[in-house]
Amino acid sequence: MPDIQIDRSHRGPSILPADIPELSDDECIACLARAVEAPDSARLDEVAALIGRLAVAIE
Repeated sequence: MPDIQIDRSHRGPSILPADIPELSDDECIACLARAVEAPDSARLDEVAALIGRLAVAIE
């Protein structure tokens, strides 16, 4: 069986949401709390991204 070369320099996409800036967990929770204080369907993407960002930190 021939040897197979693997290029490890190409990395896969990050699982962190790209549209959320670098935040500490506490800052992220504070942003999430502000986002859900006053329900607004226009902020659903932001809320989902913040939840996703926190879920990655928990894993």
